[in-house]
Amino acid sequence: MNYDTALDSAISRLHDEGRYRTFIDIERQKGQFPKAIWNRPDGTQKEITVWCGNDYLGMGQNPVVLDAMHEALDATGAGSGGTRNISGTTVYHKRLEAEIADLHRKEAALLFTSAYIANDATLSTLPKLFPGLIIYSDELNHASMIEGIRRNGGAKRIFRHNDLTDLRAKLEADDPATPKLIAFESVYSMDGDICPMEAICDLADEFGALTYLDEVHAVGMYGPRGAGVAEKLGLMGRIDIINATLAKAYGVMGGYIAASAKMCDAIRSYAPGFIFTTSLPPAVAAGAAASVKFLKTAQHLRDKQQEHAKILKMRLRALGLPIIDHGTHIVPVHVGDPVHCKMISDMLLEQYGTYVQPINFPTVPRGTERLRFTPSPVHTPKDIDALVAAMDRLWAHCALNRAELSA
Repeated sequence: MNYDTALDSAISRLHDEGRYRTFIDIERQKGQFPKAIWNRPDGTQKEITVWCGNDYLGMGQNPVVLDAMHEALDATGAGSGGTRNISGTTVYHKRLEAEIADLHRKEAALLFTSAYIANDATLSTLPKLFPGLIIYSDELNHASMIEGIRRNGGAKRIFRHNDLTDLRAKLEADDPATPKLIAFESVYSMDGDICPMEAICDLADEFGALTYLDEVHAVGMYGPRGAGVAEKLGLMGRIDIINATLAKAYGVMGGYIAASAKMCDAIRSYAPGFIFTTSLPPAVAAGAAASVKFLKTAQHLRDKQQEHAKILKMRLRALGLPIIDHGTHIVPVHVGDPVHCKMISDMLLEQYGTYVQPINFPTVPRGTERLRFTPSPVHTPKDIDALVAAMDRLWAHCALNRAELSA
C-alpha cells in the first residue's frame, strides 16, 4: 500500500467537501480577552475579537485564578510527577475535588485531565461495576459519551433527541431486572437546547435506572452557585453521576465526575483512563479550584453573559438571520452549507477582525453547518455592534453568491 497516497486521498476528501479544518494561530493576551492577536500565515499580525471561545465568562483572565496558579507554580514546580496512584496526588488536587463535590452537593468528586476523558473512562467502566448494564443514550450526546458507551462492550439503546416517548418505549422493552443507566446532557452545545431533565429523572425512578448527566456547557453558567442546570432546576439530588469540565466557564483545564463516595471510589479503582494517566499539574488544579470557588458567588458574571447573549440574538434575528434560540448562552446561526460557512468565517476574520470558527460535519449533521457565537460578559457593546454590522454585510453577500451559483 502507498501510505502517502492514502493520506493524500483522505485529506483531499475533506477539502472537496469544504470541511477541512484550519487552525487559526492566535495569541491570547493577559487582561485583554476577548481581544487577541492573529498570527497570519504570511507572518503579519492583526488584532481580532474572539467570538467562538469556550472561556464563557472570561475566567481564564481572572486575577483570582492567575494568582492561585502563580502561587502553586512557585510552591511546587511545573508537573505533578505521576499518576494519581503514584505520587501525582497533591493538596491542590484534593482541594479541587472538595470544591467540586461541594458545588454539586455530592459526597465526592473525581478529577480527570479533561471532560472528554472523564466521560470516556466512566461510561466505559460502568458495565464492569454493574454486569449486564444497558445504557440509554440521547442521540445527540457528545462524542466522548458516544465513545465511552461504544467501548464498554455492554448493551446500549439510542433514543431520539429529548424524546421522552422514545426513551420510555426503549426502557419498557427491556427486562425490568436488568441494570440501566440514562445518559444525557443538560445544554446541548450546538443548538443550545436543554434536556427535559425532571421528566428523565421521573423515568429513571420508574424503571430503576441510574442517571448520568453531562453539564459541560452549563457549569459555572446556571444555578445560584453555577453548578449547572440541575442546580437551577433543583434536581441535583436526583442525578447519580454528574460530568463536567473546568475548561469552559471555569477558564482553566480538566474534567471531572461528581457522585457518591462509593461511585467515585469504584471508578477510581477500575477505570484505565484514570489509573494510567498523569494527573493535572498542581498549578492547573489550583487555578481551577480558585475559579470554581469564585464563581459560586459571582452571579453578576452569569447575568451579564445572559444579557449579552439575548442582545446578540435579538439583533441578529432583526437582520433576518436564521438564529437557533433555546434561551441559553449559545448563539448558533444556521448556514447549512460547509463551503459558505467557511467563506463567511474567513471573511469575518480577514475583513473585520472577527473570529468565529465554522462548525461542520461530523460535529453537526450535514446540512446543518453553522457559525456558533459565544458572547461573554467582557464583550463590549462596541464589539457587538461591530459583529452585527459585519454579519449584515456578509450575509447579504453570501446570499447573492449562493443565488449566482444555483442560477
